[in-house]
Amino acid sequence: MNWSALLISLIFAGALAAPMQEPPADQARSDFDAGRYADAVQRLTAALSRAPKDAAVNYWLARCYYEQRQYDSAIKHAEAAVTLSPDNAEYHRWLGRIYGAKAEQSHSFFMARKVKQEFEAAVRLAPKSIEARRDLMQYLVEAPWIVGGSKDKANEQIQAIAQLDPMEGRLAQGAFLSAQKKWKEAQVEYLAVIDLRPMRIGPYMEAAEFFADRKDADNLDRTLAEARRTNSRDPRLEFYNAVALILRRADRPTAERLLASYIANVPERSDYPSHKSAREWLSAEK
Repeated sequence: MNWSALLISLIFAGALAAPMQEPPADQARSDFDAGRYADAVQRLTAALSRAPKDAAVNYWLARCYYEQRQYDSAIKHAEAAVTLSPDNAEYHRWLGRIYGAKAEQSHSFFMARKVKQEFEAAVRLAPKSIEARRDLMQYLVEAPWIVGGSKDKANEQIQAIAQLDPMEGRLAQGAFLSAQKKWKEAQVEYLAVIDLRPMRIGPYMEAAEFFADRKDADNLDRTLAEARRTNSRDPRLEFYNAVALILRRADRPTAERLLASYIANVPERSDYPSHKSAREWLSAEK
């Protein structure tokens, strides 16, 4: 008998019979995307006990704790992810974001300086990352000069973004002008983005946030009509549709139903309108 051939066939048979194990971070991602942050933390913590030097597991733990506003735990794991994988720009970017949340919570200039360092590291490692440049730009335009804020340097980031993607450059310019309360100039940029008819919903939601904040029902309606072409099931559409109804003082019962549904069914996410914001619109003057 050919024992070598038999051994190889048994090895391959076992490999085929055993299901491929999905990486722990990928398993937790479905919980994270569904807003089940506590479940994801439980899964990831178990994985970390088996592989404490897994950068991806630390990164997703940091993301989960950030969404739960447990910033000290988020910092611990984000710093571990950066230490284990120092060349990963996304890890640096999210460490910067988490530092930013902690700095805002604690009013710490020391922490604010660390935000800038991490965003700069992310841009240095991934110069074509629009997300990294947007985060750095936002910091530069909003932070006081004593912790490295600079409108001139923010403009440099906007120009770099525009070279990578002209539409993203206009979004960045809109955010830059909004931070300075230059509402009319910012509106020009957001309307220009809508006219470009982007094929993904993110730019529309950024414009919708601006028009909702400015209580501009006409341009909010226009933005939502274009946004529905890209993803009619995005739950943020119902949120902003309710806001538009409230601003117009039209069909209040529908607006209240939409906002109540948003609070009940859409998990809290840092990139979505908050439940607090939904409740504030619900309590707006009738």
